[in-house]
Amino acid sequence: MTLRCLFVDFNSYFASVEQFDHEALRGRPVGVVPVMAATTCCIAASREAKLHGVKTGTPVHEALERCPDITIVQARPARYVELHHQLIAAIQDCIPIDGKPLSIDEVACRLIGRERQRDNAVAIAHKIKQTLIDRGLSPAIRCSIGIAPNTFLAKTASDIEKVDGLTVVELADLPTALHGMGLQDLCGVGPSMLQRLIDAGIETVEQLTAAPREHLRAIWGGIEGERFWAQLRGIEPPSRQRKAVASVGHSHVLDPQLRSAAGMRSVLFKLLAKAAMRLRMEQCKARGLSIHIRFVGKEQRFSRDLSFAPLDDTPTLLQLMAEAIEPLMRAAGNGRWKVKRYPPLSVAVSLIDLQPCAADTASLFPERQRNQALTRVLDQVNQRYGNNRLYFGAMQDALVHGAAPMRIPFQHIPDEASEADLGAATLVADPSMDELWLQRERQFKAMAETAHRQARERSAGSPKPAPAAPAHQPSGVGGWVRKRRTSDDEGGVGTTGSLF
Repeated sequence: MTLRCLFVDFNSYFASVEQFDHEALRGRPVGVVPVMAATTCCIAASREAKLHGVKTGTPVHEALERCPDITIVQARPARYVELHHQLIAAIQDCIPIDGKPLSIDEVACRLIGRERQRDNAVAIAHKIKQTLIDRGLSPAIRCSIGIAPNTFLAKTASDIEKVDGLTVVELADLPTALHGMGLQDLCGVGPSMLQRLIDAGIETVEQLTAAPREHLRAIWGGIEGERFWAQLRGIEPPSRQRKAVASVGHSHVLDPQLRSAAGMRSVLFKLLAKAAMRLRMEQCKARGLSIHIRFVGKEQRFSRDLSFAPLDDTPTLLQLMAEAIEPLMRAAGNGRWKVKRYPPLSVAVSLIDLQPCAADTASLFPERQRNQALTRVLDQVNQRYGNNRLYFGAMQDALVHGAAPMRIPFQHIPDEASEADLGAATLVADPSMDELWLQRERQFKAMAETAHRQARERSAGSPKPAPAAPAHQPSGVGGWVRKRRTSDDEGGVGTTGSLF
């Protein structure tokens, strides 16, 4: 009885929820985006869209080219969290979940006793699928299930037959059962690690499974290589201990309506207020602040790194940031920064060099004491009545437009009652502002960076087409048009020069 883990992976979860809620979308290609803008990327794609090459990270303009019939919809994270809890309840009626869900669409269940027998484990998997059908959640929302000796192999098995599949990998099947997969099909092997494996002479999974433990340790540069070696052989390595928080921060790609100096400043204030709240939840204080701003059509960025005595109160941190970006705001006012030509694209704020609150002494300055007391009141009110019921006025534009929403990290399912932005509900009539927008922590930022870099590389490597007579240009979903760039366009991709 070598089967110890049953892994449930909901297929194309965000897009499947949209198809579940909207019958007209069922059987049609669907792409889910964080904002309705042609410059963003898909954070999810339905099974039908994936058949056309649309996947997570595909820029919207490419998705429209690959699949002209695709329907682009805006993410509704509050709904995804709501259905997540219904799906978890359905699974728990069949088998207990091992700890907390790994993510919003992945669940690991520990098999014990007779559950480890192949027939019994398969019966549990079928019961889960049938329970989803009985509760009306499937077939719109489907899951692939993998059963294996450890969590890593069970997750890998769930990816072998992706659409509503069920795959069992026993210890006796290893390593042959993995040989038909590609290196990037294994969890933990991304583009960077793939290149490192190739450089080390490993190009197939068969070569990877045959490599000695010391070789993998050298490739990974540490103990993670040994953990990977053990997981490939069905061993469940000890869980990692949670490390002390090194920094807290947030980033956001600005919506088109906020790509102005004032909009950028408002979003920065909201991001820093969120980071400060997280800082206090971690019972830490920060001794540094890092600010980064990217611009459309510019390689050069605006960056500032500040150092100061340990802080955790929001008013002081906001004042420090306001002073740091004041030169950029003045440049926008006097025309040195041509905002319309080079509008801000994304902003990021990080509180760094953290230390535990217990390691700090209380402040003797009245102004600091006042700011700390104000911060405590804000936290108490927002914890009781919802985030941003009270907020700083500089954040209002960001709240009105629903910018910089609370995110769903990889290993944390947010509680909507305590983490959703509720302040915007009193500012606008659109009820969608009450919803928790979805952007996986760090993942979307990385995807957006990759998409922009690839676009620049394609633009630099391909010759400019000869001028052609105007022709009909097909429009995509929502009236988006794939505009042809001409030599008269200002701020073209890859242009460089002074910011001011």
